[in-house]
Amino acid sequence: MGKLEKYYQKRDFSHTSEPKGGKETGKKLTFVVQRHHASRLHYDFRLELDGVLKSWAIPKGPSLNPLDKRLAIMVEDHPLDYQRFEGEIPKGNYGAGNVLIWDKGYYEPLLPSADVQKEIKRELHNGDLKIVLKGSKLKGEFALVKFQNAEENAWLLIKHKDKFAVNKAYNSEDEVPASIKKKKNVTSSSSTTKPKTKETHKIGFQKPMLATSADAINEKDEWIYEPKLDGYRIISVIKNGETELFSRNAQNYTVKYGQIADVLREVGHTAILDGEIVKLNAKGVVDFNALQNFNKKPTGKIYYYVFDLIYLNGHFLTELSLLQRKELLKTFIDQLNNPQIVFTPFAKSLKELEKEMHISTEGYLAKQINSKYYLGKRSSEWLKIKNENDDEFLIAGYTEPQNKNDFIGALLLVEKKGNEITFRGKCGTGWNNEMAQEMRSLLQPLEVSIKPFKESFSNRTKIHYVNPQIMCTVKFTELTPEGRLRHPVLKDIRYDKMETKTHAQDKTQKIGSVTLKFTNLGKVYFPELNLSKGDVINYYDQVSDHILPHLKNRALSLNRHPNGIHGESFYQKDTPESSPAWLKTTPIYSESNDKQIDYLVCNNKASLLYMANLGCIEINPWLSKISKPDNPDYLVIDLDPENIDFKYVIDTALATNELCIQLGLKSFVKTSGSTGLHIFLHLGAKYSFDSSRIFAEWLANSIHQRIPSFTSIERSPQKRQKKVYIDFLQNRKGQTIAAPFSLRPKPEATVSWPLKWKQVNHKLKMNDYTIFNVPDLLKNYTDPWSELAKTSVNLKSIGAKLE
Repeated sequence: MGKLEKYYQKRDFSHTSEPKGGKETGKKLTFVVQRHHASRLHYDFRLELDGVLKSWAIPKGPSLNPLDKRLAIMVEDHPLDYQRFEGEIPKGNYGAGNVLIWDKGYYEPLLPSADVQKEIKRELHNGDLKIVLKGSKLKGEFALVKFQNAEENAWLLIKHKDKFAVNKAYNSEDEVPASIKKKKNVTSSSSTTKPKTKETHKIGFQKPMLATSADAINEKDEWIYEPKLDGYRIISVIKNGETELFSRNAQNYTVKYGQIADVLREVGHTAILDGEIVKLNAKGVVDFNALQNFNKKPTGKIYYYVFDLIYLNGHFLTELSLLQRKELLKTFIDQLNNPQIVFTPFAKSLKELEKEMHISTEGYLAKQINSKYYLGKRSSEWLKIKNENDDEFLIAGYTEPQNKNDFIGALLLVEKKGNEITFRGKCGTGWNNEMAQEMRSLLQPLEVSIKPFKESFSNRTKIHYVNPQIMCTVKFTELTPEGRLRHPVLKDIRYDKMETKTHAQDKTQKIGSVTLKFTNLGKVYFPELNLSKGDVINYYDQVSDHILPHLKNRALSLNRHPNGIHGESFYQKDTPESSPAWLKTTPIYSESNDKQIDYLVCNNKASLLYMANLGCIEINPWLSKISKPDNPDYLVIDLDPENIDFKYVIDTALATNELCIQLGLKSFVKTSGSTGLHIFLHLGAKYSFDSSRIFAEWLANSIHQRIPSFTSIERSPQKRQKKVYIDFLQNRKGQTIAAPFSLRPKPEATVSWPLKWKQVNHKLKMNDYTIFNVPDLLKNYTDPWSELAKTSVNLKSIGAKLE
């Protein structure tokens, strides 16, 4: 059977009319595209080569738009006669369904060759085939690019930019006659049944690839050169007509750089871009200080120099070579056609680059032409060479000034490699008084009692050590033999490069009268964001004053994730006897277990951080206090969407609040931090859980009756598909709910955040509140729940109203 062995093994030719063989028809190589409506509609792309048809299944069909990189799964070779096959493959056979020839013609390699088939086989073997198609619909240059290390034999079919390319949305189905599209598929019970689709990637912030510092490059390798611009590295995420801008450490800069976000919202594609936002001075020179000033007072234009394309229309492009990604990026930016979004120029030599550049730079980047995009990794395939001797350091502390009118004496600078933190010296110049005051206010909340590095140094004034999170750029003449900076001068504070993972693996810290030992701080808890256990502990340290009032004197069920959000988790109610003596617990009888359970009670920061060290990413208190465990303080309505847009959760919440207002009740709302919203009413421990649940059930039914088209009170998820579940069953003894300001074990590291009712609108998104921005938001925070404990529900009065 030879090359067609797999083809024959999958078919019984006594039950299907598919061809068995075929011979080459001439000197020209043929291609065919067949629309195949099997269990799922797809298109089969076939190229004649070496006596067979090399074949790929393309779920979305081919496209003439260069920005549409269509996934193509290579399947078994087919016989040459298959290029003429049309008709039905009977039910019960492999590939059962309707086959229609969508396009056909001839093809040739893009590169001229004396031996055409040999050249095509070489390019196929290398996973990068460039061809010219001569069909009725598909014309011009195309590329088939293989994903390296893919689980499936996955390729991308990409249209090159030429005279046949289009710059608008392209759908292969638009070229199919309506009578064919309406035809009933033999494998389906209904022609209107749509195949189920699976979301391959959840699109959001991605950690960028980083370059390695170097003094020179190895000229033997093939490199391209780009300008190193003195701006803010920005990852932009574009989807569904919305854009978010992130720093390299996932700080959200969408509002700050709204000029750029507004332009990118016009893009009709889903994409993730990597680039640098800069500001030019009057002479057209990149001016970092001007950009810093823009951050304080946004006037004038800023520019986004984009140098890489990470994701586009359903596919991560990280396995493609640098030049392939740049080719797609160039087309992307050309289509956008806005002067504020700039394709970063590059060249194959520095001299060539200097001719291309019209703006001043702080150095250049050398990148290997075949380099992939390594998410979140620093690679020697990208090198940065600077024009002057400066580098980036973390600030690990500061000294008190000798002059009382100053705010900082000197900054303590460290360098971090892996988990090793090395002291590089003190820097005492490069700022004015205003900047010193700003730096001190930035550093004070990060103060720690333990020195973050091993090395000793001399100093005459008081030293404040800080958790080394703030990055700065420092100019210096050289490193001394001891590894200290000589003549350091502060150049700028890099707010976009705040470090979040400067923890050693283990450390001991005194909190009040308690000494806590934190372990495995470098263990990754949120792999999508590269956040560690130490980051979670640091978050709860920062928000402790705000979350503790919601935990005080309440039993807690611990939801532990010792191996991060994707590892196995478990609930722990009973506090082990081995727990520290200072930890407060309370015994509560459990009917289901027929014994007393010692629940942990978290009334202070030490207890909170102890829980975080156990792997408690989220904090879940009871609705009642330990003084009255049978009487809840709160009634909760949990709005949980089941495969339905979040806007319907908003509408359900607003309907709930409207009902409460009509009943004379004041309700309070927060994001769940997961998928829905939580609505609270204050009962003040006046009623039993039974009474609370009965009223909650009445509320849920009343809300559902008002908006039955998109809500449900069915417990079974199968029975409430595409509905908002109005869950009233949380109102039982021992049930818990995520506390306000609690992290949630979700890939975006979202936080449950209290809201004002005016914030509950269709602009609200769950990832508006995350580990990255909540500590900053709390600095100028007005609590929308401040009146919660002052309100009260009178169930007897409400009952009388309803009679």
